Amino acid sequence: MPANEITEVLNRPYSQELLARDVTRLAYVAKDGTPRNVPIAFTWNGSQLVMCTSKNAPKLAALRENPMVALTIDTEVHPPKILLIRGRAELDVVEGIPDEYLQMNGSYQMSPEQRVEWEAEVRSLYDGMVRIVVTPSWAKLIDFETTLPSAVEELVRQREVRRS
Repeated sequence: MPANEITEVLNRPYSQELLARDVTRLAYVAKDGTPRNVPIAFTWNGSQLVMCTSKNAPKLAALRENPMVALTIDTEVHPPKILLIRGRAELDVVEGIPDEYLQMNGSYQMSPEQRVEWEAEVRSLYDGMVRIVVTPSWAKLIDFETTLPSAVEELVRQREVRRS
């Protein structure tokens, strides 16, 4: 998918709302060849999705072997808004806690005291983390107003042909 088309999809208002959410579902191929799909907190920096995980997370070995991933960010209301993204995961091992990890967990409802306790716990648990960085190479927004899943679009076309 050309970069300008990806940018156009990601700059749509619904896409921007979805990119401001807390959780995506990260799909990848595990080392045993079977698919995996895990919820994971993320942040959008304007050009990349950044997720953080522990240095011993099983998904890291799989992503090193096959870095191609798919992400889904959606809503829980009707009609749903769905942002689908594909890309290549780049792994960045960092010492300490990445700023993105603290940002992406900052929208949960915590009192200032709970936030201090949570951050102290995080800093005592992790000596470092791995940033999973995905630059979109493909994107599709399904909003059920202006865009539909491709199979539904095909059914609409077939219905129009039958009616004419």
